[in-house]
Amino acid sequence: MADTTAYTFGTRLPMSVVEARPRVEAALKAEGFGVLTEIDVAATMKAKLGIDGLPYLILGACNPPLAHRAIEAEPSVGALLPCNVVLREEDGSTIIEAMDPLAVLGIVNSPEIEAVAREAHDRLVRVIATLESN
Repeated sequence: MADTTAYTFGTRLPMSVVEARPRVEAALKAEGFGVLTEIDVAATMKAKLGIDGLPYLILGACNPPLAHRAIEAEPSVGALLPCNVVLREEDGSTIIEAMDPLAVLGIVNSPEIEAVAREAHDRLVRVIATLESN
């Protein structure tokens, strides 16, 4: 995996955001995630601030069984959901970054939430690995 921070992990694909998106969604679906929300950051910045920017999407990915387990264990954890996946164009390629559920959900300090975070993390790591292998 390339492109990591303390709170994300990801990869870079040699294609546009438009070309990468269906691949990302298919890889997410294979791991039980659906896209609940989409924020087109570039379009929002253009509409609200008049600023032109490179394509930048935030997809709110949710695995319903994992979300249910987390909310049952700690109802307030919904403020930290869903798992965001960013697709952003840079230098003619697309960087795909997933939030690291271990980093984000680690602030809850709960064994039940940690187990959910570990499973979500492992699934998202496989999503990135799938993107790198195709």
